[in-house]
Amino acid sequence: MTAPDIVIDARDVTLSLGKDAAQVDILRGVSLSVAAGESVALLGPSGSGKSSLMAVLSGLERATGGSIRVAGADFGALDEDGLALARRGRIGIVLQAFHLLPTMTAIENVAVPLELEGADDAFARAEAELVAVGLGHRLTHYPAQLSGGEQQRVAIARAIAPRPALLFADEPTGNLDAANGAAIMDLLFARQQETGATLVMITHDIALSRRCDRIVTMRDGRIVEGSVENALAGIDA
Repeated sequence: MTAPDIVIDARDVTLSLGKDAAQVDILRGVSLSVAAGESVALLGPSGSGKSSLMAVLSGLERATGGSIRVAGADFGALDEDGLALARRGRIGIVLQAFHLLPTMTAIENVAVPLELEGADDAFARAEAELVAVGLGHRLTHYPAQLSGGEQQRVAIARAIAPRPALLFADEPTGNLDAANGAAIMDLLFARQQETGATLVMITHDIALSRRCDRIVTMRDGRIVEGSVENALAGIDA
């Protein structure tokens, strides 16, 4: 049996803000490998470094030290333009806030990253993805005309439409009620499995985290070792 491809290879990653006496160490030597097709939940109390780790792994923030290779790209060797190009088509991001463009319809929002890739069939692919998330009847509606759950479905469609190797989700159900949140997570896992993408998800929901292949817990800017039960002790509800 051959070993799976490694999509994320982060070694001794540090992230610090400020200098000298004002320096704050946010990530303190984090090492993490994630295999192709794997789903990983990041758990930890507020301030533990989960979102900061996601930011450096997705190329939205530059690490202070260590090495990061994501989807074949060496993030440490890239400038800001290079990081933007590395994210394009390789990385999809779903956030708690939907971040849809208010002046664009659902199909236009999903087509944007495809058009940036230069896809000739951007709108056809956007429509197919919206149909896949159950919004084939909402193609021409603007975000203000959609419910929260529908907006998050559009955000998922936008993230997945370019078929990225890696999908990040930061508290994707944080702005939704329990019923809508459960439906969105069913959808997110289904689309991840159908497309073969690797999923890294930040969540405070322990039950949700257990749906992932692996749980990684953080505290004080470090990954916590030990049993899941011990690692989860004290996690915010």
